[in-house]
Amino acid sequence: MSGSRGRLWSLLHNRWLVFVAAMWVQAVAGTGYLFGSLSPVIKSSLGYNQRQIARLGVAKDLGDSIGFLAGTLCEILPLWAALLVGVLQNFVGYGWVWLVVTGRTPRMPLWAMCVLIFVATNGETYFNTAALVSCVQNFPKSRGPVVGILKGFAGLSGAILTQIFAMIHTPDHAALLFVVAVGPSMVVISLMFIVRPVGGHRQVRPSDQSSFMFVYSVCLLLAAYLMGVMLLEDLVDLGHTVIVVLTLLLLLLLLAPVVLPLLLTFHLDVVSPVQEPLLPEPSQGEETSQSAEQNEVILSEVEDEKPSDVDLLPESERQKRIAHLQAKLLQAAADGAVRVKKRRGPRRGEDFTLMQALIKADFWLMFLSLLLGSGSGLTVIDNLGQMSESLGYNEAHIFVSMISIWNFLGRVGGGYLSELIVRDRAYPRPVALACFQAVMAIGHLFFAMAWPGTMYIGTLLIGLGYGAHWAIVPAAASELFGLKNFGALYNFLTVANPAGSLIFSGLITSVIYDDEAAKQAHGGINSLRGALLGEEEPLKCTGTICFFLSSLIMSGLCVIAVILSLVLVYRTTSVYLNLYGRARA
Repeated sequence: MSGSRGRLWSLLHNRWLVFVAAMWVQAVAGTGYLFGSLSPVIKSSLGYNQRQIARLGVAKDLGDSIGFLAGTLCEILPLWAALLVGVLQNFVGYGWVWLVVTGRTPRMPLWAMCVLIFVATNGETYFNTAALVSCVQNFPKSRGPVVGILKGFAGLSGAILTQIFAMIHTPDHAALLFVVAVGPSMVVISLMFIVRPVGGHRQVRPSDQSSFMFVYSVCLLLAAYLMGVMLLEDLVDLGHTVIVVLTLLLLLLLLAPVVLPLLLTFHLDVVSPVQEPLLPEPSQGEETSQSAEQNEVILSEVEDEKPSDVDLLPESERQKRIAHLQAKLLQAAADGAVRVKKRRGPRRGEDFTLMQALIKADFWLMFLSLLLGSGSGLTVIDNLGQMSESLGYNEAHIFVSMISIWNFLGRVGGGYLSELIVRDRAYPRPVALACFQAVMAIGHLFFAMAWPGTMYIGTLLIGLGYGAHWAIVPAAASELFGLKNFGALYNFLTVANPAGSLIFSGLITSVIYDDEAAKQAHGGINSLRGALLGEEEPLKCTGTICFFLSSLIMSGLCVIAVILSLVLVYRTTSVYLNLYGRARA
């Protein structure tokens, strides 16, 4: 009995169980990706035009991008309490919107609806922060795979929730709002006491790499299965029983990773994980070398005088050359020949504060490139419902689900490919960013042309490119500006998302859409019927013209983003050679 109780205690304190629970939390955390399916329901029920829907989209983007409060509360409160705050925001926000849309409560002004959408989507930031904080602390030596997998599941959540809604089989599309309000709240409440730090630094195993490969395999299988199911549902009229079976298989795939902690606890682990020794501390020699590296002071004149090929030398030779040059300068200063002063501020690759980074051209190149690239992608995500309707597609859910899947693969694939570029070639990571932005430019062109089937191709290219931004940019920022203040730097970079959405969706796409819709409505059947009934119907645009010009503009902005990324590549080549070139040598 005591042995079984000990095993159960070990299971509840196993970091892999926490990781799996965090994956499930993330699988329902990306409710913002469903806005493309929710917006047509809100638009038709409340009679909004495209500009008003765009304002709701901006509120959504602000909600899921501003996580300063969530980060602060996760440091002050237990993680379960922070998760509970997120649950309350999600439930109240989406629940109230559902009540308004279905007419169960009085209609509210647009600003109040924006507040509700903001509150609802801001709940995601608590889910994301709690999941990432707990798992990064539990896997201190595997932060890359952990963050990539968790962010990938967040990208898949739109497709997962859409498939669960399809199983419900209701003609009331407003019911999706109810599902989004209740479903994630129930899942997070059931897991909020599991997602926490459990001393994972004591649970390192030789099998960790194979365990991560198993989780990656499940992720890819899950994405492929979802894609197959969505295409099958779009091309074939499936019966409700078949949809239920397909959804149950999806849920089984989501549950599959729990096999890992069960095997590790009940079959593979001989000793309780918490009895494992701590990770070995760095040796005295390592500490000395690290402190020497941190305390290295290079005079500003050395930076000016040293040959350009010094940074390409092996580390030991580089240090000798710099020390020799610095000694000569110090001697010259002692003789009064030169005036020596210490270099002010960190160099690229060292730890920057946010204020120090804000005065660097490289940081703003990265921010503007992110704003143009991810902002144009988010504009497509927010307007997928109207884009598909304008081209005659009856259901927007298939495209929302597909872009969610491609977003997931973009995050996983973008991180993996950019890692190959920097590790194997020592090229700057923004090279990968420029490639994915070029892919997005082509995707926007497909949306502009609106040929048969181009909605599927455009969704693929935009989803991959948008997802890759959020795998590549954070890693590049940590390499160029350090890890010490990475939280502040990352939170500032995420502001590019709502800023891009405000400019591209709120001020460009929606204005062009409403202008074309007004042209079509002028003297048309809809305006005549509205005049006879004394009602003003919401503007609706049909045809390829609705998003033609805006898609061309988005494509041009992605080309500009490519240029900015390549400028950043040129400016940071020596930094990446310094970071990874000597490792290859």
